[in-house]
Amino acid sequence: MPHLVVPRTSVAPSAREAARSAGWDDHPTYTAVAGLTDAELVDWVEALITDSREHAPRPAGFVPSTNLWWIDQDAYLGRVQIRHRLTAHLRDEGGHIGYHVVAAHRRRGHATAMLAAALPVARALGVECALVTCDVDNIGSRRTIAANGGLLHDQRGGTLRFWVPTG
Repeated sequence: MPHLVVPRTSVAPSAREAARSAGWDDHPTYTAVAGLTDAELVDWVEALITDSREHAPRPAGFVPSTNLWWIDQDAYLGRVQIRHRLTAHLRDEGGHIGYHVVAAHRRRGHATAMLAAALPVARALGVECALVTCDVDNIGSRRTIAANGGLLHDQRGGTLRFWVPTG
């Protein structure tokens, strides 16, 4: 049964294969995995885990983020990123929680289940109500957010902003 886990090396080859087959272009951290060797996957997984630490090195403007993978046994199905706090940019686009389901596994309820599983994690990180955003034309994501109690706050450009209770 699919569930969220901290990134692990046993699943990393499946994540790499998903990146290769889907040609991800939505997040540079995951796009780069397509070209990694087996040895490099270990460092990549460690970097994802380290990103949750407050004082870990990160690019300017980035905040600590907890990265979780949605897996079924050792098969990578998708990911969730929970940003520990918001910057001005994240208030407009990105929000507290971002998620992605591998194209081959979409339209099976994974995104809704992933977001539901991520909300208590966000709560434990101190996020009482999570800002979750999606593109105006992303009907599937809008349904996912609504199914998890999201209330539309507003629209900024082509982005819809929802507040989703975490507890």
